[in-house]
Amino acid sequence: MSEAFLVNQKIAIIGLGYVGLPIALAFAKNKQVVGFDINQQRIESLKKGLDSRNDVESVEFLNKQVDFTFEIENLSEANFYIVAVPTPIDSECNPDLNPLLSATKTIGSVLKKGDYVVFESTVYPGCTEEECVPLLEKHSGLKHILDFKTGFSPERINPGDKEHTFSKITKVVSGCDEEALENIAATYSQVVEAGIYKASSIKVAEAAKIIENTQRDLNIALMNELSIIFDRMNINTYEVLEAAGTKWNFLKFFPGLVGGHCIGVDPYYLTYKAKQLNYNPQFILSGRTINDNMGSYVAQSVIKLMTNQKVDIARSSVLIMGVTFKENVQDIRNSKVFDIVKELKLFNVNVEIIDPLANAEETKHEYDIELSEKVSNSYNAVILAVPHSQYLNLDESYFSKLCPDGLLADLKGIYRNKIHKLNYWSL
Repeated sequence: MSEAFLVNQKIAIIGLGYVGLPIALAFAKNKQVVGFDINQQRIESLKKGLDSRNDVESVEFLNKQVDFTFEIENLSEANFYIVAVPTPIDSECNPDLNPLLSATKTIGSVLKKGDYVVFESTVYPGCTEEECVPLLEKHSGLKHILDFKTGFSPERINPGDKEHTFSKITKVVSGCDEEALENIAATYSQVVEAGIYKASSIKVAEAAKIIENTQRDLNIALMNELSIIFDRMNINTYEVLEAAGTKWNFLKFFPGLVGGHCIGVDPYYLTYKAKQLNYNPQFILSGRTINDNMGSYVAQSVIKLMTNQKVDIARSSVLIMGVTFKENVQDIRNSKVFDIVKELKLFNVNVEIIDPLANAEETKHEYDIELSEKVSNSYNAVILAVPHSQYLNLDESYFSKLCPDGLLADLKGIYRNKIHKLNYWSL
């Protein structure tokens, strides 16, 4: 690796969401960076030093050498491209590679000899070399390895986590050859304090990322299944886990809704590839089925409990507190709370939703659901679905005012042993 490789670098980040924006700002401390996103409104906001999603504070924009743009031609100034676009699934739970392939074509249109392209978007093993590299060659007219080099370095940023930030997480890197591996590792080492791990191949790096979230998904699925079993035994799952957790090697996972754009999505990328190889991944898909059905299970459990209280379900009213995919974030993408809403409405339940962080316009646009600005005192049940920090220090009198003699369904067990008069239920 030559020093000139690092000295003359100009970094381009394609995709400025919760992954791409922190990367862009990290490199922009010491290098010229082009931050590219197709969302013109977001670009205009970022130019003002404002992150509408609140993943990055305004102070982080100060004294940074970054040019935010939606103009493709501005990307031609760069020579080291990092792709951090979403990799969602479609309605059939198959990989939706359209954002990734579109970004790849865009880079291909400006790619030059000597350039590097590193993918951070989570994909199935083999995707970079099988899908992305041919597109780069096609749209650039260049030859892979001979004219440009590629690598894969999986993103590990946890939305809403202020402790495990980009620079403080060990960075796994890989390259198309040994030279690429060394140069990519050296590039990231300039901004990652936690250290660099060099994977033996691009496929290994892709696989490492996909199993990180698959492992969490399966562990949570086990907790969810245990929760369903223990509920039938009339024992509290969190009390069981608390007791079991006294053993030194017990893994501390908890039941809950598994949504968002990582844990609830990534396992399907792996199972998709497995099926292409004529293997049916039963264990992984079984876990996905359990987790995907938890929203319906919660709603049906609430209906059952209200029925036991002699509530007229068709005339009942339920308040849901929290609608984002996890606590203390604004992101509503693939939130399983909406599965609860959908199931309750099948029983003609009047559902009202509040959330201190979710964007009302986005919620209306994505799910055709109105967020309530005010709450009443006439609910038959309150479902505390997402434990935002704003919800952690309430007391029983607060919930009693919302649903006198009603039900509190506390999915994460935040108020376990603190509710004595209301009917109480948790996963």
